[in-house]
Amino acid sequence: MAGAIASRMSFSSLKRKQPKTFTVRIVTMDAEMEFNCEMKWKGKDLFDLVCRTLGLRETWFFGLQYTIKDTVAWLKMDKKVKKQILDEKIYCPPEASVLLASYAVQAKYGDYDPSVHKRGFLAQEELLPKRVINLYQMTPEMWEERITAWYAEHRGRARDEAEMEYLKIAQDLEMYGVNYFTIRNKKGTELLLGVDALGLHIYDPENRLTPKISFPWNEIRNISYSDKEFTIKPLDKKIDVFKFNSSKLRVNKLMERQRLAREKQMREEAERTRDELERRLLQMKEEATMANEALMRSEETADLLAEKAQITEEEAKLLAQKAAEAEQEMQRIKATAIRTEEEKRLMEQKVLEAEVLALKMAEESERRAKEADQLKQDLQEAREAERRAKQKLLEITTKPTYPPMNPLPAALPPDMASFNLIGDSLSFDFKDTDMKRLSMEIEKEKVEYMEKSKHLQEQLNELKTEIEALRLKERETALDMLHNENSDRGGGGSKHNTIKKPQAQGRRPVCI
Repeated sequence: MAGAIASRMSFSSLKRKQPKTFTVRIVTMDAEMEFNCEMKWKGKDLFDLVCRTLGLRETWFFGLQYTIKDTVAWLKMDKKVKKQILDEKIYCPPEASVLLASYAVQAKYGDYDPSVHKRGFLAQEELLPKRVINLYQMTPEMWEERITAWYAEHRGRARDEAEMEYLKIAQDLEMYGVNYFTIRNKKGTELLLGVDALGLHIYDPENRLTPKISFPWNEIRNISYSDKEFTIKPLDKKIDVFKFNSSKLRVNKLMERQRLAREKQMREEAERTRDELERRLLQMKEEATMANEALMRSEETADLLAEKAQITEEEAKLLAQKAAEAEQEMQRIKATAIRTEEEKRLMEQKVLEAEVLALKMAEESERRAKEADQLKQDLQEAREAERRAKQKLLEITTKPTYPPMNPLPAALPPDMASFNLIGDSLSFDFKDTDMKRLSMEIEKEKVEYMEKSKHLQEQLNELKTEIEALRLKERETALDMLHNENSDRGGGGSKHNTIKKPQAQGRRPVCI
């Protein structure tokens, strides 16, 4: 199910071809493949070979499953392929196992259809741990009824969505992803060291669910070891240093791998942040250049319009003056007209010509005046465009830059320490409307996730209440009892939110 290459590894078809090899058949949704594996190969060797063959890059999302005694199990990466069997080492509460089963069914069968998925359709499926089945006086039909009720609520979820929800629930299990190693404190008391993605945890050997002390990775200043003695130094110097002994070299190697992996992750995050900032700086420089060019074009246009408006206004004044002079000439001709018929005719002709000329002059003067008004309006609009372009340039040159999506690690590489965002007289900071919008989206997703988690917890509690009366107390395991105690104390929430931190008690080694 979830996270697999949706591939299954069948050992039923294993047959020896050579003394030191065996054949494994891998079945995916698209193809079937056979590989010749060496007897000494571990799970990681086979998994890497499959990923290379498929061209799979996001390898951390996937894994290999195999079937043993009609039960599906995950292939462990650090063990030999030939030696793996199902052991149910990770504790899963009954109510959570029912929910996981419902998502597994959704991924396999798609949306629930009562006309197709009739009673008994899950009879051959191995969906629940045998420990859970033995803990209650419930028939297979009763378990199927409860799994189906939750399965029906997943309508509309695609296969990859169902698998992702499956993984989200699985990762909150107390023992999920934790590797345990036997250690001893200074007094010789046997303890367990748990290592996972969250940090280092110290457990009582009888209680692998609840750590006595936890050291989150981001709060660890240094991890050192000499021979067989380990020292964990917290970032907060007021918190005690923890020391323990281990007789296994494997623990030393694991701690070293964890440290190197964390340093690599920090470097990659710093490089991604630097690349993003450089990309953003280049983009903003381009925007500033474009704004500056627009400003120059606006200034040139405004100057041309101003010059044309001035010329047109002068022409309109000149035409108005000529029209006035023509009118005066007409009046003078009328006053000095000769009484003779010939002179009369000539006078009338001159008067007519003067009137026509005056009319044309008046019309041309009016047209020029309107053109001058229009040019004045165009000039005003051009100056307004120039003002906006200047404002845009000012905004671009003072606009803040985006902050990194994730906070930079406490210690950056030397080449990042001096990196800044000041160049070509442009300085930027990290306040921007896009960033505000992104923050709002992140906050919205966080609220939705919290509401969804609350709803999920309510469903789990409801199911737990329903089946509690059928629980057989005498069949409870030690882990069942510990889980119930944690739940009663309010510690049944996500392990990501309930890491117990060591108490500050002065500067002396912790003794447990």
